[in-house]
Amino acid sequence: MLLCVDADTAARRETVERLQAAGFDVAEASSLDAARRHVDDDLDALVTDQSLPDGTGLELVREVRETVPDTPCFLFTDVPIEEIDTAAFGDIVVEYVPKDTPEARAELLNLVEHAVAFRSQTAYPLPENEEARLAALERYAVEPEALGESFDRLTEIATELFGVDAAAVGLIDAHEQRFLACHGVSFEPMDREDTVCTYAILDDDVTVIEDVREDPRFAENEGLQAANIRFYASASLRTPAGEAVGTFCVYDDAPREFSTRDRELLELLGAEAMDQLTIRRDRRGTEAVDE
Repeated sequence: MLLCVDADTAARRETVERLQAAGFDVAEASSLDAARRHVDDDLDALVTDQSLPDGTGLELVREVRETVPDTPCFLFTDVPIEEIDTAAFGDIVVEYVPKDTPEARAELLNLVEHAVAFRSQTAYPLPENEEARLAALERYAVEPEALGESFDRLTEIATELFGVDAAAVGLIDAHEQRFLACHGVSFEPMDREDTVCTYAILDDDVTVIEDVREDPRFAENEGLQAANIRFYASASLRTPAGEAVGTFCVYDDAPREFSTRDRELLELLGAEAMDQLTIRRDRRGTEAVDE
């Protein structure tokens, strides 16, 4: 979905119609406040005037980037760029398109089409049920840090069971993976496009990569190289409805094989971790009712 924000109704409608004619699904708003209702993970691009009744286009860009960091944003306005206090917004990057130039909307359309296409080509792959998956994550990731000790035990068991260097349990939100437990390795939150798990949640079965550096998706991944990870295997943490909210992973510093029985056991560990999340969710729901 694209979001077009302009206080001038006629100008906004002309822009919206041009974008819709190119096949885009477009929401529209006339103010900063009205635009906020459309800012979520489904937003593919923002087109906004600079002058809004209750703020500025750059203010809206800043709010959008806080919610959906990689959203392409276009300042489509007749306000001269020298009159816009860009310095006040730090390193926010936005494409400036003068509204009062010949073929302005044709130029805008070309830029939007390129940006959306580039984003879809370079961004991480998304599961078909991504919207439902993120909604499930909100339900199940209820104070998951409280399960730290349980997950620590499971990851320690995994390293001994499979004879690998490390194991981890992580949750994958819209833009990053955060780790609830790590044994043998320490991970800070990672951008989703940099994690192997981003691809693993697309698989229904256990994912095994016998040599990460031989996989073109990860051969240049500096984070994996810094952690000296060569072997990767993971089981997705799936809800009963099938949404993968995270992964149970094992790693090693050398390429290796992973047997059918190994896959079965890793799947059991992933199921146990998901059970722990479910118990915690249900307990929190009961406590909320009691209160």
